[in-house]
Amino acid sequence: MSNPWRDDFPILKQRVNDERLAYLDNAATSQKPQAVIDTVTHFYEHDNANVHRGVHTLAERSTSRYEEARRKVQQFIHAQRSDEIIFTKGCTDSLNLVTSTYGNQVIHAGDEIVITIMEHHSNLIPWQQLAKQKGAKLKYIDIDENGQLKMDQAARLITDRTKIVAVTHISNVLGTVNPIQQLAAIAHQHHAVIVVDGAQAVAHLPVNVQELGADFYAFSGHKMLSPTGIGVLYGRHNLLAKMTPYQYGGEMIAEVHQQESTWAEPPFRFEAGTQNIAGAIGLGAAIDYLNQVGMDKIQHHEQEMVKDLLPRIVKMPGVTVYGPHDADKHTGVIAFNIDGIHPHDVATALDMDGVAVRAGHHCAQPLMERLGVPATVRASLAFYNDQQDIDQLLAAIQDTKEFFKHGTR
Repeated sequence: MSNPWRDDFPILKQRVNDERLAYLDNAATSQKPQAVIDTVTHFYEHDNANVHRGVHTLAERSTSRYEEARRKVQQFIHAQRSDEIIFTKGCTDSLNLVTSTYGNQVIHAGDEIVITIMEHHSNLIPWQQLAKQKGAKLKYIDIDENGQLKMDQAARLITDRTKIVAVTHISNVLGTVNPIQQLAAIAHQHHAVIVVDGAQAVAHLPVNVQELGADFYAFSGHKMLSPTGIGVLYGRHNLLAKMTPYQYGGEMIAEVHQQESTWAEPPFRFEAGTQNIAGAIGLGAAIDYLNQVGMDKIQHHEQEMVKDLLPRIVKMPGVTVYGPHDADKHTGVIAFNIDGIHPHDVATALDMDGVAVRAGHHCAQPLMERLGVPATVRASLAFYNDQQDIDQLLAAIQDTKEFFKHGTR
């Protein structure tokens, strides 16, 4: 598993605690290639101006690059139209936008919202709070012993009272890829819409929102090589056109009078104020880089790493791995615990060996309750990881077990 891309990421060249850095916290945020860093720097050095508001050269260049980024997103996720792409602060912001606009408009007392037990809090709490405010019912699709959704239960839970089905594309804990097409078909049979949290998917496999049947699809740029503070909400145009604004202010209006205002067409009615222009342009550069590498190639490389790592970590004595143990059903998000050692202690010990992982409930506390644990350690792969990262992780786990057992490393 040689890796021709690692050298494109300058942060990976450093040493941590005098050890080679094995960055395995990609589910939390990805690293940035030099091409993205250079693009953002160039924008601030040469093109920085507000968008849609000026006729001078810098403003026109800035606007052109901002809207070009929107078109790149459209093409990357295969949306039908560029005005179906809304720039947000991130996936959390995108999901709150759907809840506060579409959800607030269509959910009434007695209606049902169906989500899954594996949802990140960003795709759980907004629906939970909306259901409480409206007197609606929030229902959960459970998982089986392999960490996969119980689709027979899903078919029973989604009824004619269901107005919204909200589901993660890939679990940020279990590494499970959910059957979005199948869930969308069930939702649509009952005239419900499906909202998909794509934060863990867009940088790891090809995404086609039309083929998936997604009505809304949300994701963050920082998990797909771009700067922080930029995200995307895709929505089908016929739905966006009926939605009221999420925030009010400049840019999102058609006309303003003393007592009345009218709204701009989507996506602009949902982009109030000055947006994260540099972030959007950086996201466009990240998409250029991902396209240059090739999403099929990225998916293949990551799957080869999973096929190497997953069986080896599953076989380690005293280590419990959550989610599917079949590498063909598991992405590069691998959550585990070591018997008798708190996950935070494990993460700290791994860091001493230069291995960066995440420990905690991963913003998925209902899932932790379902698994019967307070927290897990999570190693998460990206295409710029390699065989050495995997070997370093496994060696560090063994070192950690030895230290907590015998007090030596």
